[in-house]
This record gives sequence, structure tokens and C-alpha cells, in this order.
Amino acid sequence: MGWRDLITEEELAVVAPWMGGRSLHSGGRTRTITGTLPEEHGWYRFSVRPRAAEVVEAAMAAPERLGWMQTGFLVGNRFVPDYAQSGQLEGRLAGRFAQVHLLEEGLERFARIEVGAMRQHGNLVYRGLAFPLGPEDEVLTAFLDKNSSIHDVKGVIPSLQAAFDLECYERDKADERRRELLRLREEEAARRARDEERQRLAESLGNGAGRREMARVDFHSAATAALAVGGAELLDARSGRGGERVVRYRLDGRRYECVCDSQMRIIDAGVCLTDETTGEKGDTFFTLESLPAVIRQADREGVLVVYRHA
Repeated sequence: MGWRDLITEEELAVVAPWMGGRSLHSGGRTRTITGTLPEEHGWYRFSVRPRAAEVVEAAMAAPERLGWMQTGFLVGNRFVPDYAQSGQLEGRLAGRFAQVHLLEEGLERFARIEVGAMRQHGNLVYRGLAFPLGPEDEVLTAFLDKNSSIHDVKGVIPSLQAAFDLECYERDKADERRRELLRLREEEAARRARDEERQRLAESLGNGAGRREMARVDFHSAATAALAVGGAELLDARSGRGGERVVRYRLDGRRYECVCDSQMRIIDAGVCLTDETTGEKGDTFFTLESLPAVIRQADREGVLVVYRHA
């Protein structure tokens, strides 16, 4: 029997940080966490066995259980170590700096902090505040004033310059995202208003006034409804000269073409509507609603003359 067999029945307690998952890394070993997991990341007391561990309760932080300690500046949840160098700002700047876990609430921008590393996987865990270097408050003021440079602030080391550059970059990106979201919201509101207006107008297509109101925003739908009044089917509607609309439609198995204005008043009926007695052209007396009935009557009487062939 070896020493490992002697501790299989004995449970030990360890305090360690937990940041998700069912693996506990402590004392150079990795164990599987059984039972119910905590609701939040944090420091916990675990009961451990050779291959398994179980959460007992929340615990005070024990940073001495972490690996090497390092100091640097906090930007959001990113750690800019003291040895970092400032340089030209690039879109990948944030990716150069590791995330810090288990931060306490209320930390100020450009706070100088201590972090420790988890020995097994290298994740950085917050240990506490470090002694400030001096210019942090002036750098914070410059940031709040939206200055683009801190060259006039004395005592700024390269890592603090890098932290300032990163904060400014993240702020600019956040402003850009807010502007884009505002633009998208305004576009969505305008689209919704147009849809609601079109729906309202569509519900009023049963009367002439509603169809003409619809023609202002959707001529195709208005023309379809207008021709349907006379039993005709819209085939096509395209823009003509001076705001005119050239309309093609089907009536009783034949295709016709006419020209109307934007309010669907006929300009050129495409068929002969001239009074034989007076010589007066009757095209402008009609609309898309009434034209099909006139054509149908002329066809029944055998006097239909078509000169715009579709």
C-alpha cells in the first residue's frame, strides 16, 4: 500500500479561484468538479479528493496561491504590464493584452494593479491595487477631456502611454458603434413608418381617394387596384416623360397600353376616344378605373380602334 492509497478516504479543503467549467487547478493538480457549480466566478473553498473536488462555500481571496506576481495598468478588463511598450495604434491593440479575471468593483481607469497567474493555464487573476507611479490622475483627466495626446504629462512611462492609447481606441470604437446603432435604429424606424403608411394606404385601396394617396408612394399597387375596378389586370408600369406613367394591362384576353399621370388620370388612352361629331378627344375624361369599361363598351359596339399596341 502506498501513500496515495492512504489519502483516498481523506478529504482536504483548498481555496482556489473558479472561472467556469468543471476543472479545478490547484496545487499542481487538476481535478474534476462534481456536484452543483457556483452561480458566479470567484474564490471558493473546495473539498478535494485525489481526482475530484466539490464546492463547499464562497471564500476570501487567497492571492498567495497564485503564481508569479506582476504589476501594470488596467484598461477595462485588460492588463497592460509595466514592461509594455507604446507604439502606433492598430485595430489589434486590445488583443496584445491579456484579460484579468475576478476584478473587484469600482476600479478607476488607469488603475495600477497586481495580478497573479494560474499555474496550470496562465490565466491572470486580480490580486489587488499596486502603488501608483504618479501621473495616473493627470492621464485620467486628459482622457476625460478627450485629449488625443498626453505628451505634456510628465512621468508617463511607455506602458501608461500604451494604456492611454488603448483606452482612447476603445472609446472611439464604442462611439462608432453607438453612432452605427443610432443610424440603424433611425433607418428601422423610418422603414417601419413607411410600412405602416403603406399598410394604411393598402387598406384604403377600395376607394378612389385611397388609391390616389397610395399612388404617391406605391404607384404599382395603386394602378393594380385601379385597373381591377374595371376588371383589368396590370402587366407593367414604367416612368415616362415629365412624370408620366406608361401602363400596360390585360383586359378580356387582350393587351393594351395607355399613358396616365401620377394620379392615374388618363393622358393617352391608347385607343380612339375622339367624338366623331365634335372631334373632341375624350382621353382625359377617364382614369385607370374607368378606362377598361369604355374599351369594353367600344369593343361590344364594334367601334374599338387601338393605336398603342402592347
